[in-house]
Amino acid sequence: MYSKELTKGTLLPIILKLLSGQKMYGYEITQRVRELTGDKIDISEGALYPILHKLEADGILETESVFIGKRVRKYYKVTETGKQDAASRIEELNDFIKTLQLILNPPLTA
Repeated sequence: MYSKELTKGTLLPIILKLLSGQKMYGYEITQRVRELTGDKIDISEGALYPILHKLEADGILETESVFIGKRVRKYYKVTETGKQDAASRIEELNDFIKTLQLILNPPLTA
């Protein structure tokens, strides 16, 4: 599992990428990330919900409450106006990863 310090700056684009394709509830997001990364990235509730609430307050996400028995499950999805912001943040992370590769694995020079 990667350290919290290493993953902290990547959580927002990870969450936006998952929510760009479908609506999901909080626990589902954490489990999907663990599944996709082979348990290498673990998003705690303490890290997830402040990000979700901020994105919702900024109009990037919207919620839908669904009653499951006596419980309410809150689903999140990217708004129409948030799609451009989500794409931009995901693109920025992809570019950052490419830039890190230049430092960590520099191309061989002739």
